[in-house]
Amino acid sequence: MILRLVWPAWVLLLVFVPLVVLCGLGWWRARRTGDGTAGSWLRRGAMVACALVIGLAPAVPAETRRVETNAEVYFVVDRTGSMAAEDYDGARPRLEGVRHDLVAVMEALPGARYSVIGFDSQATRQLPLTTDARAVRTWAETLRQEITWYSAGSSIDRPIGALTDALRGAAQRNPADVRLVFFLSDGENTQGDAPSSTPDAADLAQLVPLVDGGAVLGYGTTAGGHMRTYDGTDDTGAGTNAPYITDESQPGSPPAVSRIDETNLRRLASQLGLAYSHRIAPTPVDALVANIDVEEIASDGRRDVSTYRDVYWPAAVVLAALVAGEAFAQAARWRRLRLSEAAA
Repeated sequence: MILRLVWPAWVLLLVFVPLVVLCGLGWWRARRTGDGTAGSWLRRGAMVACALVIGLAPAVPAETRRVETNAEVYFVVDRTGSMAAEDYDGARPRLEGVRHDLVAVMEALPGARYSVIGFDSQATRQLPLTTDARAVRTWAETLRQEITWYSAGSSIDRPIGALTDALRGAAQRNPADVRLVFFLSDGENTQGDAPSSTPDAADLAQLVPLVDGGAVLGYGTTAGGHMRTYDGTDDTGAGTNAPYITDESQPGSPPAVSRIDETNLRRLASQLGLAYSHRIAPTPVDALVANIDVEEIASDGRRDVSTYRDVYWPAAVVLAALVAGEAFAQAARWRRLRLSEAAA
């Protein structure tokens, strides 16, 4: 048996505790004074108890049915300026690797629902869950780095909150689904010129139960690469001849160098229980999804949905009888009062 609670527990306490106290005090006073109303107060107390049972809404399992399981794929994509560094597949921007891998993973997991969370100076839901593969492909094709002048540094912990909220909401709406996360980043952790902390362990601990599989994909090299400035126009940014972002902390402000931080990426993958893959060229992603079996993952019982049958109806029947008895008693009391007034 479970309690499904018609109202939140605090509302039940707020409403019924004073009523129980009132009935108890009334019964105790009636016993002391001997005014003959002790039975009435007991009846009212029983009415409160029945109403409380209805508010608790006890229920017993009725049946268990198996529901269909779908895969939900969440792409968490780093759009910070460092992702424009030109050290992917030779001297190409890292974002080209992200575009290739995002589409390749989507094609390797056909029939799923896809969502994209992008992060730069802030994390935002770029694409809600959708089965439209064309929408995902279009988003990948139009992916650009953040505008250079708005940059607030890199931080791989920035999208954790948005990802957790997205996964929690999905788990509540579709608990039988399997959720896969693919985190695409260079792992750099800088807030402006100062290093930032790695993802908080407590935040990741909340995220782990919501993730059934996926991978962390790392981009860049230890030698690093320079990044083009981007002002929001097509003539700037990765793959253009725009000026390089400079390192103002160095004498002469030479072009800044971004280097992959595989320590952060491997730590994130380990904490989430995911595989890590260093992506240095547009190679197949088959190995990243080879061990993902949606049906096997869902065999943990999540597809078995139990329905319940409410069993508070006996309390409702008793309450109806008690209400009828109270009404009869009040009617009799009213008649006696009328007769007393008429005799007077």
